[in-house]
Amino acid sequence: MPSGPAFPETEQTHRQNLWRQFPLLVILVALWLLLWEEITVMSVVTGVLLALFVTRVFYLPPIALSGRLNPWRLLIFVGRMISDITFASLHVAWLAINPRYHPINSILAIKLHTRSDLVITLTAVSISLVPGTVVIDADRENAILYIHALGTRTPEDIDRIRRDVLGTEERIVLAIGAKDEADGIRADRREREGGVGTVGARRKGD
Repeated sequence: MPSGPAFPETEQTHRQNLWRQFPLLVILVALWLLLWEEITVMSVVTGVLLALFVTRVFYLPPIALSGRLNPWRLLIFVGRMISDITFASLHVAWLAINPRYHPINSILAIKLHTRSDLVITLTAVSISLVPGTVVIDADRENAILYIHALGTRTPEDIDRIRRDVLGTEERIVLAIGAKDEADGIRADRREREGGVGTVGARRKGD
């Protein structure tokens, strides 16, 4: 018969699992605060409780977490998200009241650099939080996001949206991704500097 109770090992396993899920909890709380658009005691407390509830109660498929969290990069990600949401809201509001604006929108197929389910999901959610862009479909196997983008009148507008999406992915990887993922995405950024068009774009007028 085995000697000693199994409870200490169970408690230790729970602590290890909680620590491995800590980056996911932080990201969930950050996204919740972005939805509130303000940081208060109530929003932080409800965000923490909701993140714990989601990760503990609802079934989630296993996600390989790196166990790495860069607080500075996470702060950059959250700060950039707040900035993007603010300026995009003003831009969309201006387009809505501009009588000379004729909407020319596009559905863009943008290939990400990572195949991590967590990074793909967080990138899709982050992009959809920014007014003017929304993820309408995702090809998980090929790591492609299909995005409906507002105001794509020129090829430069399409390239700008592609850079914004890949930049969001990069900031997420640098904040919570594994070191080899972070190194790889930096190398990809250096290679694509100079501007390559989107994987695919289909224009339409709304």
